[in-house]
Amino acid sequence: MAFKIYTKTGDKGETGLFGGARLPKNHIRIEAYGTVDELNSFIGLVRDHVSNDDIRQELKTIQNRLFTIGASLASDPSKNMSTPDILESDISLLENAMDRMDEALPPLKNFILPGGHPTVSYCHVARCVCRRAERMTVALHQLEEVDDILIQYLNRLSDYLFILGRYLALTLEIEEVIWESRK
Repeated sequence: MAFKIYTKTGDKGETGLFGGARLPKNHIRIEAYGTVDELNSFIGLVRDHVSNDDIRQELKTIQNRLFTIGASLASDPSKNMSTPDILESDISLLENAMDRMDEALPPLKNFILPGGHPTVSYCHVARCVCRRAERMTVALHQLEEVDDILIQYLNRLSDYLFILGRYLALTLEIEEVIWESRK
């Protein structure tokens, strides 16, 4: 018999965690890992629009780490389940990539508006979704234990996506869109 994607177990507004617990689909835990999943989709969209193989590989690695974060958030905390880890080296990878890209960038003297090129805009959309995923994970952490490194990774990733957007604008020879105040 073929595997079916639909189970009908969520038809009444609940979903299951790894470990068996069932929660309402609007529970903060579900919102947190759902937003991480949304972020992963946007990172895939960015990756599909980038031609640099090193950055594409970096983004694929990030997608794998986001799947790890999603698995952790989707696991029943009362079961003390073994899930893949996010490591300090994963955060270092983001920081090293930002440092490398930042070396090529002019100093940031103004606020940057999203836009100028679709790929740059996708980076900014991903950055905003990342910030939301971070906020949801922090909200969950205020109610239940969440490993601090998950929040640190999401925080650093949003910075990475901002720098990536700037770097891609530079490599695409697109002028950054500067915020212009009325004053």
